[in-house]
Amino acid sequence: MPDTPRIVSLIPSATEIVDLLGWRDALVGRSHECDYPTAIQDRPVCTQPKFQPIGTSQEIHDRVMKLLQTALSVYDVKVEVLEALRPTHILTQAQCEVCAVSLADVEQAIAELTHSQPQVISLEPTVLADVWQDIRRVAQCIGGETAAAEAEQAIAALQVRVQCCRDKTAFIAERPTVACIEWPEPLMAAGNWVPELVELAGGRCLFGTAGEQAPWLEWSALVAADPDIIVVMPCGYDLVKTRQELAPLTQTPEWDNLKAVNSERVYLTDGNQYFNRPGPRLADSLEILAEIFHPDLFDFGYRGQAWQKL
Repeated sequence: MPDTPRIVSLIPSATEIVDLLGWRDALVGRSHECDYPTAIQDRPVCTQPKFQPIGTSQEIHDRVMKLLQTALSVYDVKVEVLEALRPTHILTQAQCEVCAVSLADVEQAIAELTHSQPQVISLEPTVLADVWQDIRRVAQCIGGETAAAEAEQAIAALQVRVQCCRDKTAFIAERPTVACIEWPEPLMAAGNWVPELVELAGGRCLFGTAGEQAPWLEWSALVAADPDIIVVMPCGYDLVKTRQELAPLTQTPEWDNLKAVNSERVYLTDGNQYFNRPGPRLADSLEILAEIFHPDLFDFGYRGQAWQKL
């Protein structure tokens, strides 16, 4: 690692990667959404949303869409905070303008800095293999060859956990069909790494394609597919907020006729802390799904704090 690196992470998953690599003390700034591990919450906040992130899922969706339709970014980068922090490296993303500050936002902010020109590391994972590669890239860019070599140990430990789930589910003949809901209103299924996690956990993903963005979902398609299991994992919502925002699902007339509802196989998860963050805790997300799908095979202890039955 170079002398006294000063890292600013503008996306929660990157903050978790920095912590995994043992560089928590080098983290001098974070985004308003970076909240894990709890020890980093005293770092200065470098971003803020341009919309009120409160209200129903439909209201939040409408505010975000209005900003995007007017060609405005969804988040602000606090240039004056970056100026004071003088970072050597800034971690950001180029995947989703709704989830976090965009690469363009960061580049514009850096252009306004007068005291430093930090190196920008932009992450854009779509599947598990990309997450492992991002860990390698962050290690290499900040710490050089030595750090990159050490990162392989951390990646290997995560891959062992993934392989454990894969091995135990490999010979399951009857895999439950699964619908993962990433947003309640308008209805959206989960994409990117989530379909891959579903398959690794011993399920059959009905909606979304591994490596592709989350698709909007028609209620008629959900009813026609009639999944064995429904997992609700709204982007940015914890368990409490997820339960509060179930009305668009549970009050839809077709809801009570779904197989998953009648067999009591609807599950709520903390999507904010797990499934929506393409970092080290995707291994936890996989284990959560394995617990839900096959409780006879898996018990990692997530029930209650990471997921609940409806």
